This record gives sequence, structure tokens and C-alpha cells, in this order.
Amino acid sequence: MDMVHRCPLGSHRRRLLSELSSWLTSALGTKPRDPALYDLALTHGSHGKDSYQRLEFLGDRVLGLVIARWLFDRFPEDAEGQLSRRLNALVSGEVCAEIARDIGVSAHLRLGKQARDDGAYDSPNVLGDVVEALIGALLLDHGLEAAESLIKTRWAERVDILTSAPSHPKSALQEWAAANNRKPPLYETIDRSGPHHAPRFTVRASVGTAGDATGNGGSKQEAETAAATALLQKLAQGKSGPSTSSGNGD
Repeated sequence: MDMVHRCPLGSHRRRLLSELSSWLTSALGTKPRDPALYDLALTHGSHGKDSYQRLEFLGDRVLGLVIARWLFDRFPEDAEGQLSRRLNALVSGEVCAEIARDIGVSAHLRLGKQARDDGAYDSPNVLGDVVEALIGALLLDHGLEAAESLIKTRWAERVDILTSAPSHPKSALQEWAAANNRKPPLYETIDRSGPHHAPRFTVRASVGTAGDATGNGGSKQEAETAAATALLQKLAQGKSGPSTSSGNGD
């Protein structure tokens, strides 16, 4: 009788693992050898004690290294500042979340009930973190060459369209203030809401008496960037009223 109950469960588990392996092979370009690594990379802290955070730490560094070397070779005429702006644009949480959506991460996340009910399966913060964790898992499972291949495959289009080094909104606002003999920009966090895994911040950016604007984001950095963008638009248009923006940039 005991065997009757265990066999269907074992069969179900094998089917799930087979489906996960098939998806991982397609998404990462390499068949997993150690499924436990990827299982952990897809596990949110709300699901149990162990989560993707350590793998995320590793994958974040690998992503930065691979992109930095790629940009160094691809844009030999760029100065350090230009390379840094390209790098920041490509490794941002927003871009990592886009990659996660491209490969269908949401359907394979392991979340606690509350986190799922709160929409963590589509949280840019969670999705971006998981992509980095998957890169970390791939590094441990197959080495740096496999991780580099994944990154260059999934980021190729984004590097191709990055024909010029973007000027970060906060840097651009700093430059505007200096050029117009204004005090440096100030950033003030005026609100924080949402659950721990999907917070929302509201930040006010101001440049003396020249004006101010607010922005929203999933982190303080994102909200500051959104606020700087909104204030730059306001200053360019010569407006004196309030302005608000929402973004996911760094």
C-alpha cells in the first residue's frame, strides 16, 4: 500500500525535474549537470531557509566581469567614463529583469504563498536577482566559458543597439547644475511602500531654487534616477510646476 502512494509522487517529481531541465537547457544554452544548483537559483527567500541570494552574489560579479571585458574589446575608443556608463546600462536590474522575462523565469520560480500573492513572480527586483543567480549556478556547474556564452547570447542585441555611451540622468543633472552655477542636486526619499521583496520608493530631486521633481522605483537608486530624469525634462521645458517620473534604471 505504501508503494502505491509513493510511486505517483516519484513520477510527478521526475516529470517536473524533466520539464525544468528541458527549460534550463533552452534558456541557458547548456544542459544542467547539477539540477540542485538551478533549483536553488530559482528559490525565493519566502519559500524556505535556503534561497538564491548567495548565487545571485556570484552571478552579479560574473555578469559585471564578462560585460566589462566585452565592452573593453568592443569599444576601443571609449574612455573609462564612457565604458562605465555602458556597463551600468547593461547590468542594471531592469535589464536583468527583461532577460528573465525573455527566457520565462516567472513560471519556474519557487515562492512562498504570500510572496506569490503579492506578485513577486513579476517583480523586477526578484526577476533580476534570479537571472544573476542562474548565471552563478551555470558558472559552478559548467565553468566561466558557459556563463560567458549565456551572457553574450542574451545580451548581444542590447550591446548592438548601444551605439553611444548613455549619459546617466544623475550625472547629467549634476553637469547641468555646474554649468548653470547652481548647487549640486539633492535627493530625498519621501516614501517607501510595498512588501519587502517588492518595495517602491519615491524620491524628490532638487537643484536649489531651480526646481524639483519626484520619481518612483523599486530601489532608492532607481527612484533617484527617475527623479533626476523628471527634473531634467522639467528644466529643459522651462517648467516650474511639479514633475514626476517612474523608472527602473540604476
